[in-house]
Amino acid sequence: MKTLPGIETEAVARPAGPILRVVVVNGSPSRPSKTMGLVSVILDTLRGMLPIETSQIDVYRLGPAFTGTIEREQVPADVAAQLRLAEEADLLIAAVPVYRGSYPGMFKHFFDLVDQYALVNKPVLLAATGGGDHHALVLEHALRPLFAFFQALTIPVAVFASAGDFDGTTLLNPRVYGRIEVALTDVVDLLRARATGPG
Repeated sequence: MKTLPGIETEAVARPAGPILRVVVVNGSPSRPSKTMGLVSVILDTLRGMLPIETSQIDVYRLGPAFTGTIEREQVPADVAAQLRLAEEADLLIAAVPVYRGSYPGMFKHFFDLVDQYALVNKPVLLAATGGGDHHALVLEHALRPLFAFFQALTIPVAVFASAGDFDGTTLLNPRVYGRIEVALTDVVDLLRARATGPG
């Protein structure tokens, strides 16, 4: 695993062939978190379908150079590198805890700095966690419109897990596992075709 500030990258040895470069933009301020517990199941399921390389951007750990920037032209080199990592992913996983009916402000700030056209037609999997099932509405009423602005290709089946689906940060609910399986199976051929990482 190689690490940059705010980024965790994990490469898994795989047979020759294109590798799907997956970047997780984690909007949770907590570590560990239920949000990343959900993402770990998504990544494990995807890893069983395709060769993947994963990177994780923790927006709450990008530092004052990130939070103090309001224009892309002003971002320092390390923050710009992390923005490019998201922009150049084969698959983006947008993962957030629901906060007051929407995604956290720091998560939105990250995408305020992403180039407007960098995510056009890019596959994006939406994932969220919240206190109860009613929080699942954030996927369709907040997250999907955000990525519609970018003209991204949001995966039709989004994934939500409530607090009761976990033991600590470990996802237990088999229905959520099933939804993850459906979400990824529906688009596995598309993702295979989008893989650009060296095998």
